[in-house]
Amino acid sequence: MNDTVLKLGIPAGSLQDATAELFRKAGYKLTFASRSYYPSIDDKEIHCTLIRAQEMARYVEDGSLDCGLTGHDWVLENDAQVTELAELVFSKVSRRPVRWVLAVPNDSPIQGPKDLEGKRIATEVVNLTKRWLASHGVTAQVEFSWGATEVKPPRLADAIVEVTETGSSLKANNLRIVCDILQSTTRFIANEAAAKDPWKRQKMDDLILMLKGAMAAEGKVGLMMNVRRDKLESVLIILPALQTPTISSLSDPSWVDVNTILEEAEVRRIIPRLKAAGASGIVEYGINKIID
Repeated sequence: MNDTVLKLGIPAGSLQDATAELFRKAGYKLTFASRSYYPSIDDKEIHCTLIRAQEMARYVEDGSLDCGLTGHDWVLENDAQVTELAELVFSKVSRRPVRWVLAVPNDSPIQGPKDLEGKRIATEVVNLTKRWLASHGVTAQVEFSWGATEVKPPRLADAIVEVTETGSSLKANNLRIVCDILQSTTRFIANEAAAKDPWKRQKMDDLILMLKGAMAAEGKVGLMMNVRRDKLESVLIILPALQTPTISSLSDPSWVDVNTILEEAEVRRIIPRLKAAGASGIVEYGINKIID
């Protein structure tokens, strides 16, 4: 493949749609064709490959991919030697980190790590779990789980180590969380050699800048309005601002234009107050990116 093409790994599965939406907001059109593992992107200098997040770090480490998006948990699980260039806190449900937790049946006597001595634990993150047990001086049987891990206790396992965001699936299967093992977020990772290549590094940095700008804009909108100068102080007191509202002079010297960015959830509460304080011509508009 041409050296001026960046080989980018896109996570398949639960993060796939969220990744495509993030790229769209960042200004990239990412399209998934049926039965194809090579999504198209409207940038001729990027070649995409659809790979499970669990495997991404291995392929980035060996240079099959220059970079990719995957969870920090999978970098640790694979003990992959890669360069983490950015944290991108997004997931299929929320913008919160995901949690790997130790869970047991509600009626289990297990209350902490020491109670796992000699027990059987089912999980997809075998290496992470073994290292965590070793850090507590506990020896237990850790088995790889191919899926549906929540249904294994108590017949097939005494406990599980499973990923969760809300905990609802664990509760639905009559499991309780004993403790957290790891919190993880999505990372933009790079092959160590690719990260040192000037052209590839610049391409990755540019991509990261746009992705982070799109994430920063999520849930925020812009407001612009006209305000008489003698009412300006009253209006500014009401406005929460990302930084400082922009104030511009208008053709009528007694009026100014005020422009600011705020949380979308605040708009319905603030607009009536702005109107009462003397603002007029209030316009709400969407924003796709905020670049610091």
